[in-house]
Amino acid sequence: MALNIVIMAAGKGTRMKSATPKVLHKLAGRSLLGHVLKSCEALAADARIVITGHGADQVEAATQGVSFVRQMPQLGTGHAIQQVVPALVGEGTTLILNGDVPLIETTTAKALIEACAGHALVLLTVDLADPTGYGRIIRDPDDGGVLAIVEHKDATPEQRLIHEGYSGMMAAPTGALKRWVGALTNNNAQGEYYLTDIVAMAVAEGLPVLGIKAHNEIEVLGVNDPVQLSQLERAFQARQAEQLMRAGVRLADPARFDLRGTLTHGQDVEIDVNCVFEGDVSLGDGVRVGAHCVIRNVKIAAGARIHEFTHIDGEAAGASVGEGALIGPFARLRPGAQLGAEVHIGNFVEVKNSTLAKGAKANHLAYLGDATVGERVNYGAGSITANYDGANKHRTTIGDDVHVGSNCVLVAPISIGNGATIGGGSTITKEVAPGDLAVARGKQVSIAGWTRPTKKR
Repeated sequence: MALNIVIMAAGKGTRMKSATPKVLHKLAGRSLLGHVLKSCEALAADARIVITGHGADQVEAATQGVSFVRQMPQLGTGHAIQQVVPALVGEGTTLILNGDVPLIETTTAKALIEACAGHALVLLTVDLADPTGYGRIIRDPDDGGVLAIVEHKDATPEQRLIHEGYSGMMAAPTGALKRWVGALTNNNAQGEYYLTDIVAMAVAEGLPVLGIKAHNEIEVLGVNDPVQLSQLERAFQARQAEQLMRAGVRLADPARFDLRGTLTHGQDVEIDVNCVFEGDVSLGDGVRVGAHCVIRNVKIAAGARIHEFTHIDGEAAGASVGEGALIGPFARLRPGAQLGAEVHIGNFVEVKNSTLAKGAKANHLAYLGDATVGERVNYGAGSITANYDGANKHRTTIGDDVHVGSNCVLVAPISIGNGATIGGGSTITKEVAPGDLAVARGKQVSIAGWTRPTKKR
């Protein structure tokens, strides 16, 4: 049977008080709509359709791999599905999800689809401590089947005491869904077309109406304002932190941990407080990450130590840190930084698009850009590679066992041979042969009896 997945993402999100459409606001580094689409990847749908409306151009430009139907104007959830009817394929099952309910689990979505099987209307419900704002599930007292959903705005005082709420998500037989939404009216307090009214239609036709409860409240929580977004962020981060700790990662304080991507890890990994991980990060056995680090798109090998306040951003090119390397504190690794085993990158050192071989060290106040650095190189404080001529980038090659003194400028393109020494304060513009000492600086002049200028009164 054909499977349609429809995601409603047309709402304005007035309470977000933002020019950004609500479904594009970020949760753990991914848009709300992106989370929903991620959950659907394994469902092998014949059609994936996003209903857009407010900010449609922005939403559609930011979303790949789906088709779009616009709801203009927005006259309720039933009206939204009326717009999508011509795009539905086959006579199987249509799964309807919400673009501002980001943490729906793939297993839950599969359960809805399987229970529907093209012939039953299946609602995703949840037991809530505070069901305010949710449609209430009205069940048959005899067999527990669902009889109706009553929107909070239209519920009686007695119905508002019910704690089982409708999540806004369902799976329906596609053919019946088309028929039902065509019969919807807007005779209600808001003058809108409610998708929930199809429950009564299904009951009247004698079709099974089932209610499946979500595993937990977090997967059905929606986002309507920045407060709810921040609350859901913390709940999601707490869940990720717990999963990592159960897998063996030691977090100094799980309440002060943020993962905004994917984190793979070995054994005996330790992470201190207030660290942020983004993109794809891999931590080998025994890696230790100090407090207040931002780490993005990097592979860090076993035994490496990332000291406090280090910033690593591999971007699309990625970065890597070798086994037993020491990075930081206050170091910065940029895209293309490839550090070998036992490399030391110290405080206020920046590395970009450079390879450092085993045992190379740049411990203080230095810049290495577009460089290839050999084994056991000592790169002095205040030294830089001048890799940009104002139009093009050029490469610096430094051989094994080179010693670069403090406050040197290596003007690329340039090559320094194995075992060479660069005297402190030198500006090097020509190739240095292996084993040579290169010094390029002005002659020191001393003036005896010189008097400093004094301020005029």
